[in-house]
Amino acid sequence: MVNPPIPGVPNSEPPSLAEPTDPRGPLPPKGDQDGPETVSPTGAPTGAPKTSMGQQGEFLTTSAGARIRDTDHSLKAGERGPTLLQDHHLREKVMHFDHERIPERVVHARGYGAHGTFVGYGTASNVCKSAFLADGIETPVFVRFSTVLGSRGSADTVRDTRGFATKFYTQEGNFDLVGNNIPVFFIQDGIKFPDVIHAGKPHPDREIPQAQSAHDTFWDFVSTHTEATHHVMWNMSDRGIPRSYRTMEGFGVHTFRLVNEAGETVLAKFHWKPKLGVHSLVWEEAQMINGFDPDFHRRDLADAIESGAHPQWELGLQIFPDTPKQTFEGIDLLDPTKIVPEELAPVQPVGLLTLNRNTMNFFAETEQVAFHLGNLVPGIDVTDDPLFQARLFSYLDTQLTRLAGPNFNQIPINRPHVPVNDMFRDGYHQHAVHAGVAPYKPNTLDGGNPFEAGAENRPFVEVAQPVARSAKVREAPASYSDHFSQPRLFWLSMSPVEKEHLIRAFTFELGKCYEQAVKERQLQVLANVDATLCSEVAKGLGLPAPAPTVRPRKVTPSPALSQVGQTWPTDGRLIGIVVDPADLDGVRTVRETILAGGMVPLLIAPTGGPIGDSGLVAQRTLLTARSIEFDALLLAGSPPPGPDAVPARDAKAGAPGTAVDPRVLLMIEECYRHAKAIGAWGAGRAALEASGCTGLGVVTGDDASKVFTELMTLLGAHRVWDRFPATVS
Repeated sequence: MVNPPIPGVPNSEPPSLAEPTDPRGPLPPKGDQDGPETVSPTGAPTGAPKTSMGQQGEFLTTSAGARIRDTDHSLKAGERGPTLLQDHHLREKVMHFDHERIPERVVHARGYGAHGTFVGYGTASNVCKSAFLADGIETPVFVRFSTVLGSRGSADTVRDTRGFATKFYTQEGNFDLVGNNIPVFFIQDGIKFPDVIHAGKPHPDREIPQAQSAHDTFWDFVSTHTEATHHVMWNMSDRGIPRSYRTMEGFGVHTFRLVNEAGETVLAKFHWKPKLGVHSLVWEEAQMINGFDPDFHRRDLADAIESGAHPQWELGLQIFPDTPKQTFEGIDLLDPTKIVPEELAPVQPVGLLTLNRNTMNFFAETEQVAFHLGNLVPGIDVTDDPLFQARLFSYLDTQLTRLAGPNFNQIPINRPHVPVNDMFRDGYHQHAVHAGVAPYKPNTLDGGNPFEAGAENRPFVEVAQPVARSAKVREAPASYSDHFSQPRLFWLSMSPVEKEHLIRAFTFELGKCYEQAVKERQLQVLANVDATLCSEVAKGLGLPAPAPTVRPRKVTPSPALSQVGQTWPTDGRLIGIVVDPADLDGVRTVRETILAGGMVPLLIAPTGGPIGDSGLVAQRTLLTARSIEFDALLLAGSPPPGPDAVPARDAKAGAPGTAVDPRVLLMIEECYRHAKAIGAWGAGRAALEASGCTGLGVVTGDDASKVFTELMTLLGAHRVWDRFPATVS
């Protein structure tokens, strides 16, 4: 064939621009696909076509063959009421989804955890009676960070939502705050969770692409399911590629109901605010890291804890009146695709989390930890958010497969730090040796034990929240239908450089899609968010920008959503120092200053180990070092090409003929391109001049200490964003 088809087409037929409405059977397999022979369980040929092993019929059904009318809404007691346990379709759909992977988590499979402590400030006492929030109370915690889409073996710095799950081992039982680094979610109802994850995961025919959203099925779903638009905006922003877990914000996502000692209630959202600020990678840097060090985030957290730079987050609350409408400033608090801007409801700090201990065994702790939103303590209760309600079922159900039975809370990492007397017996992996003969209530044979706790014993009691008189419906309230105002608020709250990154992310991700119809449909979604965003992405795709189909609402930007423009502590930052063994002037002084400031200096020399008789040791060589590892770069020397600076040994070495080792020049160029601060003194200025990198964020001088002091000021802003002027305002 002169023009063979380009590989990568998702299915045997191209999709229509609009979502199909005329029923039809499953599409046939592609020409390059074939299934296994059709045989019986005992190996006898059946003669049936190979397609008989796949889906059949034109209508959606239960696994027992009953046709389904609505798979977008769970069965609720009224459109704003709680989800009903009798919803057999929700139960079957989510139950089956929960058991799709063995033993890897279906989502959040790639994770990393650490131990720490949480100390309450006492500032929440007027709204919440939870003992662990009281002043000075120290509570052990285990935190697991994770990516959503990738498998256990995927890379850390992919563009994705991150999990931020915290298990508090309180003296009133375990409390699990299971959140993300993005405060909103793709969906409003938990019955849609299997759909969004199926769309985001690798294509089922080829199991590619891994840990990415840059493919047809993801964008096919979110462009037809526009309630996902707000989360997509966050994911395509710099928030989708955090610099580290240590510089990542966390959110409880849902609205919770808090109860104080007087029985009064408020509604609240949980926030984790990193003490080091919220920082991200630039896209090229993230791509390089995935190849250079796919364990970058894991290593960063473990190294920081080991070096004593213990990361910290403040837990904060946004507080809202508990009114019958459960809204605040016109924002529906039960809609998990909406935020309340911090300018309207400031985040009030209530405690400090410090991670100070790495795991002893990854599998026993990080892999076996089991979180559950139903692990609640007195003072904290749930709301009728339909995503929240489905998660209350899903997390518990998941452990039956992942951890092989109902006794997963007996695994050491999950054990409460308080007495447990639950009357549960037997089951897989039962480690307790229960005494007595009467695991039931009431009883006299075991002396009445265990006894129900009275009010004076602080039991967990659900808030007696009234449920409005209503009918059983699969519907959502009208307030859930606004899918574009908050994405627009997010866009308008970004700084110019962050807007550039959003445009690039959308252009890159949609550019990786095969189907033009998917790209055009998503451009229509972006047109309903902002005309500039849509037109700039359309230019990059070579497509016309459509007119909006929804009139944009007037919104007030929220400066708190931007990551740019503030100054932050530099604890735990990695500073690369290029040295020439023949000239070490100022290196020792700067290295000691870096260490004293709670940062990590890494000396980079032509060869590793001791540097002459100076007493200094090189932690990196020109072969092993790469710019992406460092938050800033110092040039204390301009080493000539090393003996291994030949392409046959190191492709980074490039062509010979430079006075300075070409790998040093590459390091400078990459740091400059990624908006990192660069400093040089003495002999190091020759390398800087050879690279041609000058201007904003590049500090030079004769005195090493003065150069580093100025560089520290730049590092506090994370990057030198003004180095590259934005084209959008």
